[in-house]
Amino acid sequence: MKVLRRFIKYYRPYRKLFFIDLFCALVVSAADLFYPMLAKDVINIYIPDKNIRMVLTFGGVLLGIYLLKAAANYVILYWGHLLGVGIQADMRRDVFAHLQTLPFSFFDENKTGSIMSRIVNDLMEISELAHHCPEDLFISTVMLIGSFVMLARMNIWLTLIVFAILPLLIIFAIIMRTRMHTAFRLSREKIAEINANIEASVSGIRVVKSYTATEHEMERFDESNKQFKFARRKAYKAMGQFSTVMTFLTDFLYLAVLVAGGIFRYNDLIDNGELVAYILYVTMFINPVKRLIQFFEQYQDGMTGLKRYIELMDVPSEEEEDDAVDPGKLAGEIVFDNVSFTYNQTDEPHRARGPVISGLSLDIPKGRKIALVGPSGGGKTTLCHLIPRFYEINEGSISIDGVDVRHMTRTALRRNIGMVAQDVFLFNGTVAENIEYGRLGASREEIVDAAKKAKIHDFIMTLPDGYDTNVGERGVKLSGGQKQRISIARVFLKDPAILILDEATSALDNETEMQVAASLEELTVGRTSIVVAHRLSTIKNADEIIVLTSEGIAERGTHAELIELDGIYAGLYNYQFVGI
Repeated sequence: MKVLRRFIKYYRPYRKLFFIDLFCALVVSAADLFYPMLAKDVINIYIPDKNIRMVLTFGGVLLGIYLLKAAANYVILYWGHLLGVGIQADMRRDVFAHLQTLPFSFFDENKTGSIMSRIVNDLMEISELAHHCPEDLFISTVMLIGSFVMLARMNIWLTLIVFAILPLLIIFAIIMRTRMHTAFRLSREKIAEINANIEASVSGIRVVKSYTATEHEMERFDESNKQFKFARRKAYKAMGQFSTVMTFLTDFLYLAVLVAGGIFRYNDLIDNGELVAYILYVTMFINPVKRLIQFFEQYQDGMTGLKRYIELMDVPSEEEEDDAVDPGKLAGEIVFDNVSFTYNQTDEPHRARGPVISGLSLDIPKGRKIALVGPSGGGKTTLCHLIPRFYEINEGSISIDGVDVRHMTRTALRRNIGMVAQDVFLFNGTVAENIEYGRLGASREEIVDAAKKAKIHDFIMTLPDGYDTNVGERGVKLSGGQKQRISIARVFLKDPAILILDEATSALDNETEMQVAASLEELTVGRTSIVVAHRLSTIKNADEIIVLTSEGIAERGTHAELIELDGIYAGLYNYQFVGI
C-alpha cells in the first residue's frame, strides 16, 4: 500500500484529466449496457407487432449512443495516454533529480546501463499502468455491477448460477499473483543486466576492437541474453498458466449460461427476448473479466517496474548537516586533522576492507602548491576525493579556512574546488558548451578568454565551426591533449580557490605533456593546488612534496630536500630520470 500511495501522488497535477478519463470510461460502460435492453424490447415487442417505426427509432437511438461512445473512446485513448505520459515524465524528472544527489558510492556499485533501464524501460511500463490501471478497474467495476443488476432483474436464479463461478476466478488470481510477481521481477533484473553490458561494450568499443575481443564480448552478451530468455520464459509461463485457466473459466461461463438458459427457456421461466438479452449481458459480464485478466498481467509488469523505481528513489541522498552554511569565496587553507577513511563494502565492493587513510594530519596553507607522490594504493586520489566530500571520512576532520567541510553545503564547497583528472569527460555538445560547464551562463567572451588561458583558442579557431563544433560523445573527435586543455579551460572559467590535479598529464605524450603542463602551471598561480603525479618532472617546482604510503606520510619537503634525504622520493626520482 505504501508503494501505491507514493504512486498516487503523481496523479495530482493531472486530476482534471484523470476525472475526464474516468467520466468517459463511465460513458462507454453505460453505452454498452443499453444495447441488450433495447434488443430485448425489439425482439419481444416491436418485431412481433411489426412496428418498423419503433425498430428504426431504437436503431437511431442506438446509433446516437454509439457515436457518443466513439467520442468517449477517443478521449480515453488519446487524452488518457497523455495522462500516462505526463506521469512518466514527472517520475523521470524526479528520479533524474534524485540521481544528482546520490553519493559517489552509489555509482561505484551500480552499472550505468542498469540505472538507464530503470529510468527508461521501467518507467515505460509504469506509464501504461498509470493510464490503464484506474480506467480498466473503473470500467470493469461498472460493467460487472451493471450487468449483474440487469441480469438479476431478469432472472435472479440464473444470475446466481453464473456468478457462482466468479469466486473461482478470484481465488485463482490470488494464487498466481506471487508467482507472476517473482517471475516478472527477475525478468526486469535480467534486462537491466543486458542494458548494462551493451552500454559498457559500446562505450569501450575502441578497446574491444584494439584487443580483438569481439568474440569475448559476444560470449558475455550471449550469457546475459540466455539468462534473460530463461527469466522471460518463467514470466511467460506464469502468465500463460494464468491466462489459460482464466480464459477457460470465462468460457465455462458461456457454457453455464447456454445450458442453464436453455433449461430455463424450456420451462418457460424466461422468454426469447430475455434469453437473448441475458446472453448479451453475460458477454458484457465476461468482457470486463477478460479486461481484468489483461489488467492483472499489465499490473504485474507495471508494479515490478514501480517497485524498482521506488527502490532507486529510496537510496539515501548525500546528507547536509543542519548547520551547513555557504561560506562564499574561500581562501583555500586546508587542514587534515587525524583523518581516517575506509571504503565501505557498499561504497566500492572490489576494494579491500582495510583503512586507506589512517590518522592523517596535514596543513596546506592557502596559495601553496602541494604535490602527492608515492606507490599505488597509498591513498593519493582518495585524499583528493575527501576534500570535496565525494566520500565521508570515518574519523577526524577536514577544514578549509577554519571551517569543517561538513559544516558547509556541498554546493558551496564544490563551487570553490576545480578538478582536472587523467580521464577527461566531455559531453556530447559543442566546444563552447563544454567549456561553459565551468560556470554555466558565462558569456562567449569569458569562454574565449578561458580558452586562451588554457592555450587551446588557436586550435579551436581551426575547427570547422570554431567554438560551435561538436566534440562527439566523450570528446571522441578530439585528441587527448585537446580534451585535457578544454578541461583546463573549464577550470579557468570556474576560477576556484582550490585546484586538484589528479594525474592530469600522465596519459599524454611527452611533447603534449609539456604544452599542457605550461597551462596547468598558469592555472595554479594564486590557488591552493594539490597535484597527484607519477611523472615527477611535473612537480619539481612544487612548494612541498609529500610522499604518501599506506602507512601515512612517509616523507615531506621540497624536491631538493627530498633528494638530499635519499629516501623513497629520491629512489622514485632516480628510477625515472637517472636509470638506477
